[in-house]
Amino acid sequence: MSPGVGLMKRRLETEKQAVALAVSGILKKYEGITQDQIKTLETKYDSDSGDWYVALGFGEKRTVVKMDSVHATISEINEI
Repeated sequence: MSPGVGLMKRRLETEKQAVALAVSGILKKYEGITQDQIKTLETKYDSDSGDWYVALGFGEKRTVVKMDSVHATISEINEI
């Protein structure tokens, strides 16, 4: 029997850690973007699934980065 998400140790415990991972993912995916160009638009933690959602904006693009807080990995990067 495995513990639920609420009982497992999270690697992304704070909003600051989630934003840092999201920015890192955007820098890797989109060439030519600097960290100074990226703006954090919104952050949300879903306690039911244990996922962080971070909305970022840079230039004309807007993205939502979904991350697993237990494994500290990026699940999806979607442009909106």
